[in-house]
Amino acid sequence: MLKGLFWISVVGVLFSYFLYPLLLRLTPRRAGAGEVHPEPASLPRVSLIVTAHNEEKRIRDKIENCLELSYPDLELIIASDASSDGTDGIVGEYEAKGVVLARAKERKGKEYAQLQAIQKASGDILVFSDVATSIPGDAIEKMVRYFNDPSVGAVSSEDRFVSRDGSVVGEGAYVRYEMWLRGVESERAGLVGLSGSFFAARREVCEQDWDILSPSDFNTALNSARKGMVAVTAPDVLGFYQDVADASKEYQRKIRTIIRGLTALSRHMEVLNPFRFGWFAFQVFGHKLMRWAVPWFQVLLLVTSFMLAGKGGVYALALLGQVIFYGVVIAGHVKPELRERTLVKIPYFFVQVNLAIARATVDFLRGRRMTVWTPSQR
Repeated sequence: MLKGLFWISVVGVLFSYFLYPLLLRLTPRRAGAGEVHPEPASLPRVSLIVTAHNEEKRIRDKIENCLELSYPDLELIIASDASSDGTDGIVGEYEAKGVVLARAKERKGKEYAQLQAIQKASGDILVFSDVATSIPGDAIEKMVRYFNDPSVGAVSSEDRFVSRDGSVVGEGAYVRYEMWLRGVESERAGLVGLSGSFFAARREVCEQDWDILSPSDFNTALNSARKGMVAVTAPDVLGFYQDVADASKEYQRKIRTIIRGLTALSRHMEVLNPFRFGWFAFQVFGHKLMRWAVPWFQVLLLVTSFMLAGKGGVYALALLGQVIFYGVVIAGHVKPELRERTLVKIPYFFVQVNLAIARATVDFLRGRRMTVWTPSQR
């Protein structure tokens, strides 16, 4: 029994990060993935929806950024989540330039504000962004091209961090891994989550089943699957945003994000039904559910390794490896300068992420929810 738990925990720790991507790679790509589709006779009308709550310090820059976009048939809608500062007044200054204000009378969260804008939008393609994200001039046109494929229901940009001096921060190993995994998922049953700061979807994907209590980046991917379409990644479409101004709050941001993800899955458990959603259900299981289970498998692995250490070399070696691994993490915590080294940075980041998952899971089970959102200061 104990040895069985040991091997279950080994598989549990490795599955989401290693076994799941391997299984994806071994499965055939979906029909039509990567094909070039003919351009339409005319470009579709696009509604760009920017969600804001009390953003009087940044909303003007965001509007100016959006007005400089090169797409020829673009409607700009600011979805105000019941802002109580000067945000709505600043938006009103741009009414003559065609900027539309969609104000939520009650503060019910980001998705509720987005819903108000969806109901006002006239575009065939809806693009969602937030105030903190800067969009390159040709990004909308590039994003819209992906919808030439009729099987594509939603398109996700890729995030790029900008440092305080304005330079683009280099991609770390984890970001490169996530972008690679996105590409693999995109070529199979589609993404299970979009970049919440900048993504697009067909109007019909958003008009029904818009769950105001679930993150729109997950809900849009789910709605695409419901309609027999896929959500894909667009590696040539980038969204630039600064990292969180107070680095100490990054951990809390991770907790909020995970709680929102757990909420979405708990509200839509049907997505794990392979008879209804096919391979997409497996991708949600592998990328989301099993990744959220990793910290608990880590605890089980450490306990069983300790209890089995005297019963064979494999178990003793497993315990030694974990002692060294967590020792490196503790050293990185005590001496932050060590985190600049890759051999410390990756284990430290891995443990930090899984601590956030564990904390978020406990908070979620205790009833905590994150419907109303406060944008991170960047």
